[in-house]
Amino acid sequence: MTLSRREFLAGAAAAAALTSHAVRAFAASCPFRVAVINDEISQDFDHACSVAAKDFGLGWIELRGMWNKNLTALDAGQIAEAKGILTKYNLRVTDIASPLFKVDWPGAPLSRLSEHRDQFHAETDFKKQDELLEHCIELAKEFSTDRIRCFDFWRLDDPKPYRDAINDKLREAARRCAKDKIILVLENEMSCNTATGAEAAATLAAVTEPNFMLNWDPGNAATFPDTVPYPRGYEMLPKHRIGHCHAKSVVRKPEGKWEWAPVGQGVVDWVGQFKALQHDGYHYAVSLETHWRGAGTPEASTRVSMAGLKDALAKAGTGC
Repeated sequence: MTLSRREFLAGAAAAAALTSHAVRAFAASCPFRVAVINDEISQDFDHACSVAAKDFGLGWIELRGMWNKNLTALDAGQIAEAKGILTKYNLRVTDIASPLFKVDWPGAPLSRLSEHRDQFHAETDFKKQDELLEHCIELAKEFSTDRIRCFDFWRLDDPKPYRDAINDKLREAARRCAKDKIILVLENEMSCNTATGAEAAATLAAVTEPNFMLNWDPGNAATFPDTVPYPRGYEMLPKHRIGHCHAKSVVRKPEGKWEWAPVGQGVVDWVGQFKALQHDGYHYAVSLETHWRGAGTPEASTRVSMAGLKDALAKAGTGC
């Protein structure tokens, strides 16, 4: 994405403000576990944790990948090293941001969108998903979190013939997680079969296991040109089943196209969304998933977006 001069200057000012004030930790009155996905800052895990804790003032972090590996591909030595780094910076883990079920549904025709997919260093197939789930449960125990993120398979042009079977697989996974008191959070993802608020509401209505919850991502939902993630999409959701939240935004372009944007810009009303989450008693993670790279590097872009997130939290009167 190419920034205009005005956007660049605004972003630089926001990042500068964040750098000077972020050493203040989030107030105890903040109702949310404000976090950032570690590899949105850097693949250097120590550096990512340093930025999260010292510059952003966070006590929580979401784990997805490090050292150019997906979290699920780390060996025992790397897991131990990562745990030591978390202790060093006094960071707690919101969830295991796994790639579980981000694969093709067997026997279904590939979508026309199959070439546009974020892998985040994860490459698995359907046959390995049960094994991956077991590994994610072990990772959740290692990193002392009760949440694992999942998806519901790469988006099909017509999911109806396969939807019941997909829901059965989600139920099976949730029941397996329940044995270890783990919550399985399904992310609404534009490249998967649950993408919007309406689709998320339908999936939650079908998969009723109490430990199956939603990773609500208004930014992902906003990639669909006819959607309004907040308030319209959010209003459709059973609020007590939102178990995680990703923060990012989208700028819409002509002909249904879109680009990522930092929090505070674009079409997602984060001030309104934060007000609603607080009003509805949500008290889990709000995790920055920047995606936008308009400031030049992942770290610089995340600094801009974190400044926007903090500003939205303040304007929403959250006490954060």
